[in-house]
Amino acid sequence: MQLRAGLLALLFIATEVTANAPHISVRPVARVDVYPVALPSFAPRTSLRPMLRPGSARLPGGAIHITPVTRVASPQPTVITSAITPTPKPQPARKTRADVGRICRDRDLQGIEVGRVPGKLNGCGVRDAVRLYSVSGIALSSPAVMECETAKALKSWVDRGMSRAVRNKGGGVVKLQVAAGYSCRTRNSRPGAKISEHGKGRAIDISAFHLKNGDKISVLKDWGRGKNGRILRKMHKSACGPFGTVLGPESDRYHKDHFHFDIARHRGGSYCR
Repeated sequence: MQLRAGLLALLFIATEVTANAPHISVRPVARVDVYPVALPSFAPRTSLRPMLRPGSARLPGGAIHITPVTRVASPQPTVITSAITPTPKPQPARKTRADVGRICRDRDLQGIEVGRVPGKLNGCGVRDAVRLYSVSGIALSSPAVMECETAKALKSWVDRGMSRAVRNKGGGVVKLQVAAGYSCRTRNSRPGAKISEHGKGRAIDISAFHLKNGDKISVLKDWGRGKNGRILRKMHKSACGPFGTVLGPESDRYHKDHFHFDIARHRGGSYCR
């Protein structure tokens, strides 16, 4: 009886398994005319193995010496500031000795027009200056900067005072030894003093007179001595009139070696010492 029951149980299990079995076998079946599709290759086209660069060399033992590569700096970009270049302002040509000619509307005054001369000190400067080279054919040892009024006063004295005092001695004066023309400074260069007439282009200092025969009449050496001394006194006296101020060796210790002439006027007339 028990045996029969066991057989029935086995039969029932076999039937249940058969009923739940898959209709398709899970065994792999070889397919016909089916070829594998080639996958794309992801391998690099270029070998990753390091290659020798030009200039490199293989050393003994297989080591490789690689010449360092110099980096070349990239060119800087060109900056264009403007398509239009401003036209530079023309500068006046600097006058030279070759430009010497008539100045102050007087053919006997030879020089160059300078124009405005600024001064470093308050009160100095010349508005319409000239650089004088010669007066009535008599040269200046060095060109002197001054106003035209000063140049005209100098010409008046040269023609009427100096020439008459010298006359024909040594063939006459051919050159004036200029000690000073325009100079921005105080009177006698003393600190705190007023601005000198030299600082305004209104004065000139003369220390000697060169004659045609080569002789020289010197204020320092000849004042008060002999014929040349008498000539110098006549020159000094004749300057009072054309000039407002005339100073010589007897005025003070600052004028022992020259005549000072300027066109500053005084209430009592010319100041001559």
